[in-house]
Amino acid sequence: MSGAPLLTTPLLWLAATVGVFAGFDVLSRRSGRHPLCHPVLWSTPVLIALLLVSGTPYATYRAATVPLSFLLGPAVVGLAVPIWRERARIRHLAVPVTLALGAGAITSIVSAVGIMALLGAPRPILASIAPRATTTPVAMDIAGQIGGIPSLAAVIVLFAGVIGAMIATPLLNAVGVRDYRARGFAVGVAAHGVGAARAFQVDETAGAMASLGMALNAVLTAALLSILALLV
Repeated sequence: MSGAPLLTTPLLWLAATVGVFAGFDVLSRRSGRHPLCHPVLWSTPVLIALLLVSGTPYATYRAATVPLSFLLGPAVVGLAVPIWRERARIRHLAVPVTLALGAGAITSIVSAVGIMALLGAPRPILASIAPRATTTPVAMDIAGQIGGIPSLAAVIVLFAGVIGAMIATPLLNAVGVRDYRARGFAVGVAAHGVGAARAFQVDETAGAMASLGMALNAVLTAALLSILALLV
């Protein structure tokens, strides 16, 4: 009997996605949350390989995992809870948060676009990589509005988040940043949701600041790129 009907069953790919991620998350915990064992880093290529080997179109997989995509909304909203819990501390950090946010957002855009421009990348590529430090839905929307490729922007954001989550802890240790508030905010601005998830694994205050950085950076980056698109 052909296995084709089974491969198009939504429940199969939904279970496969959750199962693969959960499996690598177990390995990540056993490794002490080593940066190179981040579950997103390994579950993504495994799922891609499964799709290629089975000959399953991405459209089928996307339709099967709609429930997971839907849950992204409540998950992002849920990040506001730790921000509220830490509101007393955050309230006194308005000036450093504002300065760090501006520096982070501008540096992210200028460094990515500048390097790719020097390499001769066309405008659609530049527009796709510019919002790399925001969340996937925001990046896709921004890229579409300023002449980029939303699907490419999504891939770039994913890799930026994974790499940021991997190198954040050793990099911040190397430069001597010990304050969990500063560490968390930096990770949130640079590595959005993936970085925020990593920050929560380290410290709740760091996670709250990462959530704040992620949210504020998405708003500021969208505003900056909208203005920039009108000027160039």
